[in-house]
Amino acid sequence: MANFRIATRYAKSILDLGIEQNTLEGIYNDMVTIKEAMSNRDFKLFVKSPIIKASKKISVFKAIFGDSLSKTTGMFFDLLAKKGRESELPEITTAFLQQYKKYKKISEIKLTTASPMSESALNTIKATLLQSDATDQEVEITTDVDPDLIGGFVIEMEDKLYDASIAHKLRGVRKQFLDNK
Repeated sequence: MANFRIATRYAKSILDLGIEQNTLEGIYNDMVTIKEAMSNRDFKLFVKSPIIKASKKISVFKAIFGDSLSKTTGMFFDLLAKKGRESELPEITTAFLQQYKKYKKISEIKLTTASPMSESALNTIKATLLQSDATDQEVEITTDVDPDLIGGFVIEMEDKLYDASIAHKLRGVRKQFLDNK
């Protein structure tokens, strides 16, 4: 619980700073880059390690990212390291990206289908979602393929799930038969 609070507060502060300085898009790109770097297990363990000194982490961070990150993001990492909070960086980047999307009114949708979708079908679903009251002004869709669905699709959005798969319907029919002995 404490990590979530810390991450949320630091993410909010860098988001507000980016808005104030009109550098939000640059900070967003930096956070995406850092999040991708965190997918490397060794780098993530390095950042989270309590044994490695903050000064060493700062120098390695600068060596890895160099001038590719904005000045604001670099100073933000320095501040985190000096405060002993650099181990929270993975959670802070995740919290920042969530807050950024909320600020920009972007809904994240995960669409799972039994087979790959055509671009026109994906655009139709996107247009339908944009017309609904359930989404914000923009929709960001990530797709996944799960052959176990047999057909249809499953949409996950925030804490909502819409399952229109054939496998789900078959489970419902099976349950009805089992309940009606």
